[in-house]
Amino acid sequence: MAATDISTSTASVPVATGNKLRLGALTALVIGSMVGSGVFSLPQNMAAGAGPLAIIIGWAITAVGMLGLVFVYQSLATRKPELDAGPYAYAKEGFGPFVGFNSAWGYWISAWVGNVSYAVIVFSALSYFFPAFGDGNTWQSVIGASALLWVIHFLIMSGVRQAAIINLIVTIAKIAPIVLFIGIVAVAFKVDIFSADFSGLGNASLGPVMTQVRSTMLVTLWVFIGIEGASVFSARAERRKDIATATVLGFFACLALYALVSLLSLGVISQPGLAVLKNPSMAGVLEAVVGPWGAVLINLALVVSVVGAFLSWTLLAAEVPHVAGKDGTMPKFFGRENERGVPSTSLLITNLLVQGSLIITLFAQSTYQALFYIASAAILVPYIFSGAYAAKLAITGESYKAGERRSGALLIGLVATIYGLWLVYAAGLSYLFMCAILYAPGIIFYVWARRENQARVFHPVEAALAVALALVGLYAAYEMWTGAVSAL
Repeated sequence: MAATDISTSTASVPVATGNKLRLGALTALVIGSMVGSGVFSLPQNMAAGAGPLAIIIGWAITAVGMLGLVFVYQSLATRKPELDAGPYAYAKEGFGPFVGFNSAWGYWISAWVGNVSYAVIVFSALSYFFPAFGDGNTWQSVIGASALLWVIHFLIMSGVRQAAIINLIVTIAKIAPIVLFIGIVAVAFKVDIFSADFSGLGNASLGPVMTQVRSTMLVTLWVFIGIEGASVFSARAERRKDIATATVLGFFACLALYALVSLLSLGVISQPGLAVLKNPSMAGVLEAVVGPWGAVLINLALVVSVVGAFLSWTLLAAEVPHVAGKDGTMPKFFGRENERGVPSTSLLITNLLVQGSLIITLFAQSTYQALFYIASAAILVPYIFSGAYAAKLAITGESYKAGERRSGALLIGLVATIYGLWLVYAAGLSYLFMCAILYAPGIIFYVWARRENQARVFHPVEAALAVALALVGLYAAYEMWTGAVSAL
């Protein structure tokens, strides 16, 4: 979307001279892509199913797995510079058009479902000031979220140039309160509160430690979605090597913020108390330390942060199918633009899906946590195949010089892939079924795109995968219709 008048940010992309992003801009892009709404709810989200020990283990697993993914994107950015459309391009290049399509489709699903969760959490935060908004899924919240959605839609359609100013405000509004929170809570931290029932085994509802660890996995994944931000916009990087550096710097900065927010909170309020806090739970923790003004600060910071992120991820959600429509991965109509260069068709379809989902939240009483679990599970396909592609390159030697060592790259690719598969297991049946229902209709659009390009629709293995996906999707829909499985 470099040709548009819009700042192509994912959460806080600074405008760079000549539309080329330098290291500082790319690092801000990565950090801004990840730091959205999730961090503000981390204390409750992590404590809801785990004690301090399991949370520490969860962060350790996440650090290893996500670092593997970081190094995967670092490696692929330099070894395959011609693949500049983000994660789905790696899946398509390495494993064929059907896998590539599903990676693009899954990334898109994750982006727009994530936007629904943003809308829910915005009005959940506003309920601190206006109780009628409840948990963000009352009829008042749905009306407010719908109005916000279409204001953002028409703002983007007009080719607004003020996105850089909005992003600057967003960056300050969300990072400064988080740093302040960490400083205040660190001073108030009490070891005896943190160490009480350290293993969580004293609370029978939490289960064994590894069950607790599993409960943290999609939460930690959610807050790291966006780690590929520099990769998505790699075509705009001034220097290719800066993509890798920015991704590593952004990862470690966010890992420190996230781990400190979740662990320090356990030294202020015990796990059972954190587990029942209303989100954004950072507000409840800070209020317990400094009084009501702490809750006001966090709720206001969240509203500003998420409104900005809502704008930015709307751009990203429209960007992925737009680029995929232009390169033949998805039907061509997704690639249409208006006279200002805005991906108008892709944007409209994306926001209609968000609108429909907002209405569903009213009747299904969907919560922020359920929505981000679905968004997290949906993005696993592009993440897994990015890792697998890096491993494949190391095995085949493609893009490597003669005699160049490949064992380290193979290990990193395998770590990232195994981490993704572990997350599939940790997600549980309900959210995987929901993803199957959302993935299965994509087969129709894949066939559409292949016929448009007069290409062979399926190879034998792809046909088998498509049939399996359709059957699982139908079975999942039946199970949810009968109430045997529920994700919301």
